[in-house]
Amino acid sequence: MAVRDIDVAVVRRPDEASILMISGDIDADAEAALESAWHEAAAGARHVILDFTGTSYINSTGIALIVQLLANARARGIALTARGLSEHYRTIFEITRLADFMTIADV
Repeated sequence: MAVRDIDVAVVRRPDEASILMISGDIDADAEAALESAWHEAAAGARHVILDFTGTSYINSTGIALIVQLLANARARGIALTARGLSEHYRTIFEITRLADFMTIADV
C-alpha cells in the first residue's frame, strides 16, 4: 500500500463552522498537521466538520488522534461532525463508539 502524506485544509463558513478537509493517510505522521489545522479551525467556531472524503486509510494511531480532536472539541463546547467516511471507517467509528460523541453524516 502506498503511503499518502496528509494534507489538511481549513475552510471557514460564515455560520461559525469550520471544515477540516482531510486528504491522505491518518497515522502517526499526521499528528502535527491535524493539530495545527484543528487550532485554526476551532478558533471562534461552534461547530467543526471533519471531512474524510479524501482519506482512504486510518490506523489505530489515527483513531487516537481523532479521539484527541473529539476531547478538545468537547472541552471547548464545539460540536463535531464526521462526514465522507467509507463504510469500513463508519463501522470503525461505531465499534469504537466515536459515533456516540459526534455526528456521522453522509457527504
